[in-house]
Parts: sequence; structure tokens; C-alpha cells
Amino acid sequence: MKVKKGVGERLFEMVNAFILAVLSLVMLYPFWHELCLSFSSATEATRGGVFLLPREFTMQAYQLVTKNAFIWTSYANSIYTAVLTTGIGVLLTAMLAYGLSKKQVAGHRFLSFAVVFCMIFNGGLIPTYLTVKGLNLIDNLWALILMAIVTPYNTIIVKNFFSAMPSELEEAAFIDGAGPLRIFFQIIMPLSKAVLATVGLWIAVASWNNFMGPLIYMNSRENFTLPLYIRQVIDGQMLARTTGEGAQSAVESVIGATIIISVAPILCVYPFLQKYFVKGVMIGSVKG
Repeated sequence: MKVKKGVGERLFEMVNAFILAVLSLVMLYPFWHELCLSFSSATEATRGGVFLLPREFTMQAYQLVTKNAFIWTSYANSIYTAVLTTGIGVLLTAMLAYGLSKKQVAGHRFLSFAVVFCMIFNGGLIPTYLTVKGLNLIDNLWALILMAIVTPYNTIIVKNFFSAMPSELEEAAFIDGAGPLRIFFQIIMPLSKAVLATVGLWIAVASWNNFMGPLIYMNSRENFTLPLYIRQVIDGQMLARTTGEGAQSAVESVIGATIIISVAPILCVYPFLQKYFVKGVMIGSVKG
């Protein structure tokens, strides 16, 4: 039997849908603006204003961007750091969270407190820079990888997920002769695809969009990642090197094309992980 909704409930749903639609448009339009800008001619792009469709459709901006070899170098650096940071980060986060989820582990309370403490307090920029310098990682992509593989927030999310899993699974496997490593890799990890995919997406997006880390620790252009490359494009430096005189007339459309090319990998990966996203966050946040 279908329950008839009251006037107040229908009004609430209409207002809620309107607010969500407005927020969605506000968040989507900047991306749509850059997309239209990237396909517009240099003259129309410099006029500015609201873009609902490309003006004088052309692929010139993408041709200018792809001619520059540094964008492919930056692309390779971003992919290298994102893949390694995500792979190593998911594994180490899962291992740390699994240990913290076991109350019988010696020092459980202290380790849990240390993780929460690090989420609230950190050493600051100067001590971190001196540490990276002391490890001879300045102008080395591993500085970006090692500093982002494990975060307290991700660890707590995965820990809560592991804590919510029934202990009977591990007990049954232990009785059948499985050791701790086999239990972790063959039972716990496969059952944790939702939360691990969610955390992996967070790590990948954070690594891909990381701007301050490369800005502080990378000196040579050969180690620039895409955020630093985009900054130089916005400043007009890369564009001038690529096209020579007259480059500034096309800078707006080239910036748009560079941004679209930069976010394309994340847009391609997200649909495959979306089904795990909500499930992983909800399950990982139920039990503290």
C-alpha cells in the first residue's frame, strides 16, 4: 500500500531538490566554463563573460598545449606519484588500521592516541622541510610520495571498518590453520574493497591535486607535476616558450584546455569507484 505524502513533506522535497539543483549547478559551472573556454577561439576567449557553449569552436588551444613537451613530463610525474602514493598508501593504511582495530595488541591505546594526536597537531612547514632535506629528498618525487601515503583520517576510517567486521571470520580461519598474514591478505582485504577503494580515491585525488608539496620541494622543471605546470601556464611562461610571440592572445583558452586535460584522468577513474564510495564512507564511520 502506497503511503500518501502530506503537503509539508512534498514541499520539503521540492525545496530540497531545488537547493541541491542550485548547488550542483554552482559546482558544475566552473568546469563547464573551462570546457567551453578551451574550445573557443582566442579572440572570443579573451572577451570573457558567461560561457554556455563554445564560441567559434576550434581545437587550437589543445594543439598548443600538446605541442609543449613539458606537459607530458608533468603528466608522467603526476601519474608516477599518484599511482605509487595510492598503492603504497592503501596497503600501509590498511595494515596500520588492522593493527589498531585489535584491542589485544600491546600499546593499542597509545597508538590510537598517537594517530588522533597527529591528526590535530603536526610539526609545521619548517621542521618538515628540514626533515625532507635531511633525507636528501629535495627535488625528488619520493618526497611527495612518502609524505602522503598514510594520513590519520584515512587510518581512522579504515580502522572503524575493520572493527565492525565480525571476529568469527578470523577465528574460523585461524582454526583452519591460516596465519595472520594469510587472514589479512586473503580474508580481510577482499572483504574491505568498499572502504579501500574509497580511501584509494581520496589518496589519488589528493596526490593528483597536490600543489604545495611540489611547489616547496621540487626545483627542476623535469620534476614538476601538473599543478605546477598549470601555474606556469597561467603565468604565461609555458605558453610563451611553446608559441613565441602572440601567445598571450590565446592564454585564456589554453589555460582552459590545460585544466581539462589535467582533470581528465580523475574523471575517467571516478565512475569505476563511485559504487564503493558511499558504502565505504558509511560503513567506515558507523563504529568508533
